[in-house]
Amino acid sequence: MRLDDERESSNIDDERGSGGGGGGRGPLKVGIGGILLALGALYFGVDPKIVFSLLEGSASSGNQTTVVAQQPAQGPDPQKQFIARILASTEDVWTSYFQQMGRTYHQPRLVLFTGGTQSACGYAQTSVGPFYCPADHKVYLDLAFFQELKNRLGAGGDFARAYVVAHEVGHHVQNELGIMERLDRQGGGMSERGATGASVRTELQADCFAGVWAKRANDARSILQSGDVQEGLNAASAVGDDRLEKQGQGYVVPDSFTHGTSAQRVNWFSRGLQTGDIRQCDTFNAPAL
Repeated sequence: MRLDDERESSNIDDERGSGGGGGGRGPLKVGIGGILLALGALYFGVDPKIVFSLLEGSASSGNQTTVVAQQPAQGPDPQKQFIARILASTEDVWTSYFQQMGRTYHQPRLVLFTGGTQSACGYAQTSVGPFYCPADHKVYLDLAFFQELKNRLGAGGDFARAYVVAHEVGHHVQNELGIMERLDRQGGGMSERGATGASVRTELQADCFAGVWAKRANDARSILQSGDVQEGLNAASAVGDDRLEKQGQGYVVPDSFTHGTSAQRVNWFSRGLQTGDIRQCDTFNAPAL
């Protein structure tokens, strides 16, 4: 990605090394099946409480692995700079898009943490993965997650990381548009699971919004390079419920889906990327996902 000359967002709270975010707890150990299920249930998720129960259920697993939380770099922090530039790009794109709709876009904040931190949606840990909390309008991210994304799920590269941030911001866009509130009023919330449930449709729409951002950001600033789109598609495929469940437990349970299959995630991200139009992202009225 071409980001060297891009501005950095100031809407970042860096809680790493502060001592208040749970970083002093040491490396977090969970079963490998727990990690994969956690990634599937909350990767690009909204509410961390679902995953906590999954992790508790996997605590008795004998096959343990360690997630090592990264510490802030001394001097310039390339990863933080990268995240700040991607976040700034989302701010520019969505501010402009909302203006075209005659609306005002309220920018979210992004919290970098190490090990764990408290959000308005509950306590978040590294193993939970990135998530957006609608109660405080913040995206939460431990940069150690990108190691898992690359090493365990085979989805590395700059655009794969950008996709993570853009998806979470996509949830904020949903919140800004009143989609989350409408779901709560209808009683669906984010908890209705299954292959066509509200949770899956919510996540697929955020994938589509991530694609809309990428299309519009590239049209405005030519930030994409050869291979970037494939990295994003690879990331979308890597975190499909079917693929993660197969890896984590050896079989697939469609009734437990929360984010959509690999094919669905690729499809909706691609739709946003090709059109740059949020009107093409109406997963809730789509007869087929």
